[in-house]
Amino acid sequence: METVNLTRMKSGDRGTIAQIRGGRGMKMRLTAMGIRPGTKITKVSAQLMRGPVTISMGNTQVAVGFGMARHIIVGLEG
Repeated sequence: METVNLTRMKSGDRGTIAQIRGGRGMKMRLTAMGIRPGTKITKVSAQLMRGPVTISMGNTQVAVGFGMARHIIVGLEG
């Protein structure tokens, strides 16, 4: 399974969060938003020039800042 950080995924790509690299504070903040290892996600969109990245998890959409998105490692499907 190929793994990439969230910023390198293309819109419409699906995968499962494999790892979150970062400090305790970042992990706690992402976990509070429902972003944790094992969660299946779909990348919805990304703004140009390091803007926020939007992902969907089930029926929920969440926007994550570019800096945080770089620390979310995703295993791509198919």
